[in-house]
Amino acid sequence: MSDTLGSYKASGFAGDLGPGRSAAVLVVDVVQAYLVDSSPLRAPVERAVAAAASLVAAARESGVPVVFTRVSYRPGGADGGLFLQKIPALTVFEEGSPLGDFPPEPRPLDGETVVTKQYASAFFGTSLAATLTAQGIDTLYICGLTTSGCIRASATDALQHGFRPLVVADACGDREPGMHESNLLDLRAKYADVLTLAEAVEHWRR
Repeated sequence: MSDTLGSYKASGFAGDLGPGRSAAVLVVDVVQAYLVDSSPLRAPVERAVAAAASLVAAARESGVPVVFTRVSYRPGGADGGLFLQKIPALTVFEEGSPLGDFPPEPRPLDGETVVTKQYASAFFGTSLAATLTAQGIDTLYICGLTTSGCIRASATDALQHGFRPLVVADACGDREPGMHESNLLDLRAKYADVLTLAEAVEHWRR
């Protein structure tokens, strides 16, 4: 990966964004659908979820706001459009399904923002950008599931909405390690900074 990243850098890619003035943590779709064995979306993401929980705990201790996203569709899934046609397994997120709920950790506290979405990006069709702007937030430490899907889409849209996306690599997960790594590399080259949990926490301690 380092050789590939070096090639990108030699071609003028992979600049550094760094954190801005005011940050929040964006926890993307860390829900039971990826953790329960009977779910069609089950993926080997336990380590990523544990790291996301650590990131959230550290953010709260440092006074950094935390925003969660979840997916929810009306019965029948009409509001899922072509996304549901492309990925029929997303029907597990119809209203009332326990698979759409948050795990014990991380999960929102009273008063924390929860964004409900129907598509991959946390920004598409939601009030997230307006909510962040109203709070003066310009930087997002992004974690959650999955790296090649909703993390990639949310980080790309964050950049396009004028927010600095910092993807916390070990707090993101995917069903295939190769997809996780290749998407992190491409995000680093084009759309986001990619850092570790320890580096993110160190930012807040400084």
